[in-house]
Amino acid sequence: MIGEKPGGMKELFNQREKQFFSPLACFSENGIRRRPDPGFNAGYRQAFGADVDRILNSLAYTRYIDKTQVFSLIKNDHITHRVLHVQLVSRIARTIGRYLGLNEDLIEAAALGHDIGHPPFGHDGETFLSELCTASGIGSFLHNVQSLQFLEQIERKGQGWNLTLQTLDAILCHNGEIHTDRLKPERNKTFKDLDNTIQSLKKNERSDAVPMTMEGCVVRMADTIGYIGRDFEDGIRLGLIDRKDIPEICAATLGKTNGTIVYTLVTDLIRHSFQEPFLCFSSDVSKALKTLKTFNYKYIYKNPRIKNHLTSVKDIFHYLFSTFLNDLEHENAASPVFTNFLENLSESYMKDHSNPEIVRDFIAGMTDSFFIRQAPLKMKPECIEL
Repeated sequence: MIGEKPGGMKELFNQREKQFFSPLACFSENGIRRRPDPGFNAGYRQAFGADVDRILNSLAYTRYIDKTQVFSLIKNDHITHRVLHVQLVSRIARTIGRYLGLNEDLIEAAALGHDIGHPPFGHDGETFLSELCTASGIGSFLHNVQSLQFLEQIERKGQGWNLTLQTLDAILCHNGEIHTDRLKPERNKTFKDLDNTIQSLKKNERSDAVPMTMEGCVVRMADTIGYIGRDFEDGIRLGLIDRKDIPEICAATLGKTNGTIVYTLVTDLIRHSFQEPFLCFSSDVSKALKTLKTFNYKYIYKNPRIKNHLTSVKDIFHYLFSTFLNDLEHENAASPVFTNFLENLSESYMKDHSNPEIVRDFIAGMTDSFFIRQAPLKMKPECIEL
C-alpha cells in the first residue's frame, strides 16, 4: 500500500468506508468544500481527516488552552477548561460513532471545532458580548456562529481553512444546551442553506438548527454527555453541591459519578439508535438527563457563589468594546486591535467587516488571560477561592 499513488490510497480508503460504514454514515468522498482545493485533491488524505488536521493547526484551537468552560477566576487547578471539554466530547462522540458505523473523522473534526468561537469567560462572556453586539446593530453573538466566522473568515490571514460543508454544519448545529431526546438529521443542505441559517440565528429568527448528518447529531448529543456529569463533579469539587444532593431519579437511572453517567448515556444512546435513521435516548434516561440539567442550572451554573464576582468581567467587556471601537474610528494604529489583530488580516477582511464586527471578532478570540491584560489595572478582577 505504501507504493500506491496518493490518489489510489485515497480511493482504497473510500472503498473501505463503503464496506464497513453504515449506509446512514456520511462518506468522505461526499465532502463538499466552498471553493476548489487543488492541494487537497492531489493528496492521499480523505476530506474529513483533512478537516481535523486544519482545525488542530488553527490559531483558534490553540487558544482553547486558556478559555473558561463553566467556572471563571476560581483558584483550582482541577476544574474543567474548554480545551478538556472539547477533547472529552471528541472521545465520547467517536465512541458512539464507532458502534453506530459512522464516520469518525467527520465526528472528530466537528467535535474539536465545535466551541472554537467561544469568547473569554464561557457563557457569561457570550452573554456580555451578545448584548454589546446587539446594541451595535450587528445581531446577536452566538459562539457556534462565531466558530464558523473564525474558521472561514479569520484564520490564515482571512483566507479561512476551506472546511467541508458537513464539518461546518455540524459545528454550527451542535447546541448541546437544548434538551433533545430524539434527533434526526436534515439532509441535503447546501452552503446557501448554511449561510441562511447563520443569518437567521444572528437575527434571533430561530433558536436552533439541526445537523445535516448523523455524525453531526452524534456530536450534538456528545456535547451534552461531555459536560453534564463533568460539571456535576466540578460542582462537588468546589463545594457548591454534595454528591448526595443529586436528584433521586438521576442517581437511580444515570448514576452518581461522571464515569457512570457518561457510560449510561452513551450505552443507552447506542442501544436505542443502532441502525435507526435518528439518535434517541430511552424515555427514562431522557427524563433523568433533563432533570440533571435542571439541577445543574439551579445549583451550579446560576449559583451566586460563582456569578457575583463576574461583575468586573462584564465591565471589562463594555470597556474594551467601546475602547476598540473608538480606536478604529480614529485609526489609532497603536491600539491592540491593530497590532494584535488587524495587522494579521488581509485588506479584504477590513472591507467586508464593519467596526463593531471587527471588535467582536477581536474580543471573541481572546483567551481569558489576554482579555484581562487589556483592562486597566483598577478594573482587573481577582481570582477567588470557594
